[in-house]
Amino acid sequence: MNAIIALCHFCELHGPSVLFHTQAFHSREPQGLEAESAEESGSLASFLSSGRRSRSQSAASSTSSVSNTPKKSETCQACRSVPSGHPGFISKDPDTKISYVSSQYPEHPQLFSIVRQACVRSLSCEVCPGREGPIFFGDDHWGHVFSHTFFIKDSQARGFQRWYSIIVVMMDKIYLINSWPFLVKHIGEIISKLQDKAIKVYDQEQNQCPERARRMNESFMAPGDFFRRQRGGDHFRSLVTLTKDDGLFKWLHQWFVWVLKAGGNRMTEKLLEGPPTEDVLIDMEKQEETEEGFIKINTKPMPSTDQPTATEELRQTSPPETGEAGAEGDTDSTAPVFTSLRHFRQVIGSQGFHSIAHHILIGNQIIIRGEKRATIESIINVLKSLLPMGCCRMVPYSATYEDSWKCNFLGLPLVAQIPAHVMSSEYYVIIDVLSPAKVKQTSEPDVFFQYSFLMTTKAQLPEKGPAILQKIELALENENLSSAVVDACLVSLKEEWMNKVKVLFKFSRAGSRSREDTLKLLQVLEATEEDTQMLKFWMTGLSNQHRTHMLSSAISTSPPI
Repeated sequence: MNAIIALCHFCELHGPSVLFHTQAFHSREPQGLEAESAEESGSLASFLSSGRRSRSQSAASSTSSVSNTPKKSETCQACRSVPSGHPGFISKDPDTKISYVSSQYPEHPQLFSIVRQACVRSLSCEVCPGREGPIFFGDDHWGHVFSHTFFIKDSQARGFQRWYSIIVVMMDKIYLINSWPFLVKHIGEIISKLQDKAIKVYDQEQNQCPERARRMNESFMAPGDFFRRQRGGDHFRSLVTLTKDDGLFKWLHQWFVWVLKAGGNRMTEKLLEGPPTEDVLIDMEKQEETEEGFIKINTKPMPSTDQPTATEELRQTSPPETGEAGAEGDTDSTAPVFTSLRHFRQVIGSQGFHSIAHHILIGNQIIIRGEKRATIESIINVLKSLLPMGCCRMVPYSATYEDSWKCNFLGLPLVAQIPAHVMSSEYYVIIDVLSPAKVKQTSEPDVFFQYSFLMTTKAQLPEKGPAILQKIELALENENLSSAVVDACLVSLKEEWMNKVKVLFKFSRAGSRSREDTLKLLQVLEATEEDTQMLKFWMTGLSNQHRTHMLSSAISTSPPI
């Protein structure tokens, strides 16, 4: 995530100030940076000094007389994070060769000005009602900012609380807006933990010496004496003192590094060659938008430990997706799973695969029952690759039967009851995965060697299936083709036939056509009557964008009455 995340504080004496910041360095690993620990004094010092040397020529004119670091006299304990002489913290990601560096101020003068500007605005004018909560502001010149303001309890502060904010600054407005749900959730967790630490300290201090009662007594003092006493006390305490956590900023460094790392892994850019495919359009249409117009994206959770290690924070992975709410099943991690379409065909047999694939291509509902939920979900995951994304409606696992208009792939437990009208219909296929009563130790490499599969259907399908099925089977039979090549073949075949579906869709919407005209079009498309049922089903998988475009063009090109 190409951003800077910073903790800011509103000091009653010096105003808004940057306490702590973390940024990522994407350049090659600097010389002398050998340690892998989160805290490294000498290496980080050389790292920052090398960065200053590399920027000295370009920034000499602007930094010769102006320093981007406030003077010591301009700061107090509340305005400082790491001790004087402490260079900061660093975490290195060995996979991406990115170094995450944390210190009080950015070294680059321009970055310091941007972060400083965002800090001032976040703690002055750009705030939520009530002065707590997230807000978005910024422009193309000073960058775009996500700011979350909050209060920290302090028994010696005015109003018994101090004002802080955590800001995320980046130049990419769209990226930052789409990261809003992720940032609100995880930065909110950081703030909650900070507030919990401070509340414990506040309660202890109040129990030892109630500050409110002392202030009530001092209110009857002379104004001059009261002012001198207030100025003489230690009323500008650091965040470390307020939380009584000496490792607080190291902990914040770990959190900030994780936010930057996980925030960057959430969204990736894809290079589109030519116009987007139907699967890409369908995927875009399925993205859920909030009321504010933001796009919801699944995020990776922060580790549950209070202080995650550097390895955990940089290599955290998302949990497996869960099934339907309320559905139960055997989630044994040792359950056998199918890894590819070729693997499924080898286990089920060529004839069984031909029949199941034929049913899938023409839109019949596939019901898979079994004891192992992981096995059922793996079957659905490999079979769905036969269809365009717009034709796939899946319920990976449900406790009860779901109608075919809701899903064409349905996973059920083995004891689930199926309605009689389904059992007697030709538009449904039931696959029962029968596990062995007792798994025996065997040298057979196939994990499904002791499993049996029972297919039940009332449909009488022709021996010759759709033309695309024949090509798919040829690709799966060719052992010289790797799994990646087979997957590429499936994508190419599906896109080829979706283009034929688009032609047929426009042809059918252009007016009433005779059967002879339809057969002539199929001949031009190199399709036969056996492909008609499949083409009609695949027509339901067209994206709304393409449907709207085709219908509008058909209306505009129709002759006037």
